[in-house]
Amino acid sequence: MNYESILVEGGRIITVTLNRPDKHNAFDEKMIAELTDCFSRIKESARVMVITGAGKSFCAGADLKWMKRMGQYSREDNAADAEKLSDMFQALASLKIPTIARVNGAAFGGGAGLVCACDIAIASEEAKLGFSEVRLGLLPGVVSPYVLDRIGQKNAARLFMTGERLKAKAAMKLGIVDIVVEPSELDKTVGETVNMLISGGPEAVKACKRLARTGTHMPPDKFRKYCIKAIADARASPESKEGMTAFMEKREPKWRKWNGDNQDSDC
Repeated sequence: MNYESILVEGGRIITVTLNRPDKHNAFDEKMIAELTDCFSRIKESARVMVITGAGKSFCAGADLKWMKRMGQYSREDNAADAEKLSDMFQALASLKIPTIARVNGAAFGGGAGLVCACDIAIASEEAKLGFSEVRLGLLPGVVSPYVLDRIGQKNAARLFMTGERLKAKAAMKLGIVDIVVEPSELDKTVGETVNMLISGGPEAVKACKRLARTGTHMPPDKFRKYCIKAIADARASPESKEGMTAFMEKREPKWRKWNGDNQDSDC
């Protein structure tokens, strides 16, 4: 697909770049629609998706002109607009493959929410993150489920109410990002993380993501039964049989033998 606000590259390893550097990659209606479409098109043959920003910023949140237009909307129109933004975040969070936020610069408001909605967040030391909506008389409503999931109620409440901006290392201490590196090491670290993710069985990696997310929303006894079924299914799968056979034969499993990312983009 040819998008105007985002750039999509790769096939098995997909990189989605927010491509409005002159606007610090801020969201508007077009970018939201394009991201939603892109996330919905990603095929299960993909292994990892990395999302980042063009230029100096990751994502500055809402575009000012878009916000000004929203100020003229009726309550019903604002609800419909917020639902479209929520749908975009849900499309990202619902991806079965691992997702990595490559936080190359500032991530504020919805941009910080985008970081929280990814499975793994790797940030440059120069990045700053925060939820500054309260300073505009607003609140981070749409992104709050993903922020709460990452940093818990107490931390989220403080950041939401104060609107404070955090340096990358402070954000890491709270759990907003997982790894902080020097800017020159960002691509190397993202690449190393991608390599770790694709070294595992493709279906096993997806099942691990599903397992971790399921456990937070299921009663303990029901989750225990879910875990028993999950491991039984995995042990009986062709992928598991290939992995065990490769280990015993001291060779690489078949899923590691593809050479590079020579597929066209999956979205």
